Amino acid sequence: MSEQHQWTITPGEQPPEFFIKAVKGYTPLSSGLYAAQLLWQRGIKDRQQLRAFINHKAYKPASPFEFGQEMHLAIARLQQAYNTREKIAIWGDFDADGITATSVLWDGLGQFFAQNTQLIFYIPDRLKESHGLNNQGIDNLAKQGCKLIVTCDTGSTNLEEIIYAQQLGIDVIVTDHHTLPAERPPVAAIINPRYLPREHRLFHLSGVAVAYKLMEALYQSLPNIAKYPLEDLLDLVAIGLIADLVQLSGDCRYLAQLGIQRLQEDFQQPAAVRRRPGVGRLLELCHKSGDRPTDISFGLGPRINAVSRIQGDANFCVELLTSRDLIRCKELAEVAELANARRKSLQKDVQAQVAQKLTQLDLSTTSVIVLEDAQWPAGVLGLVAGQIAQETGRPTILLSTEKVGDGGDGGDGGDGGDGGDGGDGGDGEGIFSSSPSSSSSPSSPSSPSSPSSPSSPSLARGSARSVNSVDLYQLVKDQAHLLHRFGGHPFAAGLSLLVENIPLFKAAINQQLRQSLGSRILTPTVQADLMVTVADLGKELFLELKLLEPCGMGNPVPKLLIQNCLFENSWHRNQQDWQGKKVQYIKTEFDIRDDSSRSTFPGIWWGHYKDELPMGRCDCIAELDYNTLKKRYEIRLIAVRPNGNSAVNTEHLPLILDLRNQEYSALGTQHSPLIIEDCPTNWDDLRAWLQRCLKKSRSGSGLDNQQQLAIAWSKPNHQPPKEIWLTLVGIAKYLSRTNQLVTRVQILEKIGISDQTLLVGIKALKYLGFTVKEQDPYLQISWNPRDSGENFADAAVAQFFAAVREEQFQRQYFAQVPLSTIVAIARYDN
Repeated sequence: MSEQHQWTITPGEQPPEFFIKAVKGYTPLSSGLYAAQLLWQRGIKDRQQLRAFINHKAYKPASPFEFGQEMHLAIARLQQAYNTREKIAIWGDFDADGITATSVLWDGLGQFFAQNTQLIFYIPDRLKESHGLNNQGIDNLAKQGCKLIVTCDTGSTNLEEIIYAQQLGIDVIVTDHHTLPAERPPVAAIINPRYLPREHRLFHLSGVAVAYKLMEALYQSLPNIAKYPLEDLLDLVAIGLIADLVQLSGDCRYLAQLGIQRLQEDFQQPAAVRRRPGVGRLLELCHKSGDRPTDISFGLGPRINAVSRIQGDANFCVELLTSRDLIRCKELAEVAELANARRKSLQKDVQAQVAQKLTQLDLSTTSVIVLEDAQWPAGVLGLVAGQIAQETGRPTILLSTEKVGDGGDGGDGGDGGDGGDGGDGGDGEGIFSSSPSSSSSPSSPSSPSSPSSPSSPSLARGSARSVNSVDLYQLVKDQAHLLHRFGGHPFAAGLSLLVENIPLFKAAINQQLRQSLGSRILTPTVQADLMVTVADLGKELFLELKLLEPCGMGNPVPKLLIQNCLFENSWHRNQQDWQGKKVQYIKTEFDIRDDSSRSTFPGIWWGHYKDELPMGRCDCIAELDYNTLKKRYEIRLIAVRPNGNSAVNTEHLPLILDLRNQEYSALGTQHSPLIIEDCPTNWDDLRAWLQRCLKKSRSGSGLDNQQQLAIAWSKPNHQPPKEIWLTLVGIAKYLSRTNQLVTRVQILEKIGISDQTLLVGIKALKYLGFTVKEQDPYLQISWNPRDSGENFADAAVAQFFAAVREEQFQRQYFAQVPLSTIVAIARYDN
């Protein structure tokens, strides 16, 4: 599916000695050279900048009133509401930034307005409504007597809905960070950093940070009223900032630093006295401690986002983040964990389906990947689009043509991944995806909440992700005449359009990007920041690089290039969900070594089997991390390739033809290839075929006698394990009743599992009272209830289910493993 990645290393000059010494002052255990190089590359070039970057106490944050007249208008309207005891509604958004922004306003405004009586909140349903305001929701708030709506992370472009609210006697204060309308909307106030100059310290604030700045101004304007300090909101700000993947510079970095500190301090408290027991329980479930930005991007963020992706309604997440009821928070956290497990499963399934569709696409003539399917759940399309964009180096748009209400017209927030908790990717399961959230930009007067009626035209809706500095929002915007609604950012967009318009949209957006690229070719790239050796890895380097945290856009996690290295002691395992049920993804663990040290260093590779590691010398790009669960420092492998200097014997390698999911009746080759029709379940199965090819090739002479191998298995069509089990039990009952004999092959063909898994099933049948006797080559099955072992039957059946899931997981992997990986295995085995 993916093309060969292009590797680059960040160019940079050697920092001057004074700067290295200044950095060394913050890293007494190491030389400080690597951190100095990175900081210098990233524009930190004097002592004052360095001090403000590393130590938040040396940074002077911007005043909330630098938003100018709009902030004064907002505070005046809130003071009016406070004086006249008006009812206020917070209108939030359903991603992590929007939910934390809602929580900041709920806790912050809750110091001035009685919660649930004077103050309520509303978060649209992700699967039924769009981002932003809608008339139906406004009607509901009007009926409850609300006189003021304060939006967060949304609302800037909802002009018609704002006018509609005015007609109902409701004022609107917009706090947002998304696309601005051409003219100022008719609101009481609009606080959006996009009105500020790009170089302003507040320009990159996310939705939650804008909401915090409003609360900061209110606390200053109405002092001595709030019961709890403003700083209690900072942990929520850090979660939203980092989960939304905004550029962490200026006040964004400052607020994230303070918030992570607050988050860690609260987590270290006993659960019964934590300020945010819900956040604490989420951290426990993902085995994090709250002291690292990755604890948010790979832990908290994906779990918060998963709720709306799977359930649609994420309103309870505000209670999860703000309630002090320990028991209730524990219940809600586990609901979020279940949603995240389900999200992972759906994401994996959709990714496999997208990978299959990509095999039918000629990437050499494709600039923008646009794919659609009626069965794809809209909630995970942004995540998968992000993965595909990274793997192919091309902007990717995925559309669901399922007939549902018109929602999803704005770019949804991407999850940082699930790296540490066992993997959304990057929650890395080795899967990474990056994209900020977005608001909607209506291109038609239709109400965003009005569902499609049976007679209305079918709408496709989906998400888009970009790479290689391609402004995807502008690309989508230029096709507005073909769209129903759209909204987004340069790197993320959401859209809906008539299904009949998809071919026109696909052709137009590809033509537009081809014209703008000219001779430039889009290729997937992976970039390294520093060259290091295995001897450099460990605590000292980790603490030195930690100076750059919190990392994010504009200040990414350092990528380390390790050359001429070897992998040893590798092994992989399949990760199951948190209840030990469904297989979610794979993870390989290994030790890495090179010539710099006699010692090895541990590492992990999410989403890959150990057989995918090169057997000889290689180069790799990795991130240095600390595993909280295992209490060890380790690398997280990002990319690996054979070292160009490695001696590899390529003589007599078989020519491998990839005919998966294709007709192959007429191959048109001089010599008939060996054809593998059955999808393997492990690399050893495939190696056996490769060895057969090699033997045939070596028995001949010259290239004309080179044996070809055709991998021609079809995409597996898996039945649920329970259905397979019921079929097996049905066969056993029939055979015991009729006294017929059956071969093992006949059973295998009937239920579609391997011989090894069948043996587990036969063992489970015995606990149900069946007797299975072998009369080569037949099996005789009879039933004797006195021989049943009811106490062990459930466990035996569970083992069979697990064996089936494992086998299906392996087959799914081999159904889509890149041909390049198979060739690499053949090369190194030879």
